[in-house]
Amino acid sequence: MSDQPDHPQLYLVTPPAFDVETFPATLDALLAVAPVACIRLSVAASDEAEITRAADAIREVAHRHDIAVVIDRHAKLAARLGLDGVHLPEGARGIRKLRDELGPDAIIGAACGASRHDGMTAAEAGADYIAFGPVGDSPLGSGERADAELFAWWTEMIEVPVVAEGALTPEFVTLIAPFTDFFAFGAELWSAPDPVAALKALIKPLGL
Repeated sequence: MSDQPDHPQLYLVTPPAFDVETFPATLDALLAVAPVACIRLSVAASDEAEITRAADAIREVAHRHDIAVVIDRHAKLAARLGLDGVHLPEGARGIRKLRDELGPDAIIGAACGASRHDGMTAAEAGADYIAFGPVGDSPLGSGERADAELFAWWTEMIEVPVVAEGALTPEFVTLIAPFTDFFAFGAELWSAPDPVAALKALIKPLGL
């Protein structure tokens, strides 16, 4: 996750399950739309062999495009699978210990819902980025939204990069673009009949 350009960068989140034979082609097509800074492997599988197959498929495509890959939750598998870091879904929990285990070059991101306090705690613990969301209406989690005011405050007060994710639409992208470093797109793409067309529509406000 490099120094931030003037416009938000793109961050893709994999579907919870995918065909390792066919999904790489879909991912390649998405990566042809616009530059992507990071991919999060976010599979629902609990079987290590299945996670490994998914990681192998994603890593091959991502590293061919010089894109970082982080894994959701399974921190101990990150280095073993040749990935670049981990995304923690529960804020600051375990960040300091993981930094010692994974080393200074590993990417450690933390999801902090819509909580300024959780975001600041994770940043102070050494997170490389903080993810706030959902931005739009979602039945998942508590239902509390991360609004534009939160992103504006964070960008003004905190130097750690911030990621906007969850129920994003072109309208929310337009609203939050001035205040975020990354937009993470996942379910918005996989729920669409044509993920490539969905990504193009979502990033149109960014002029990419």
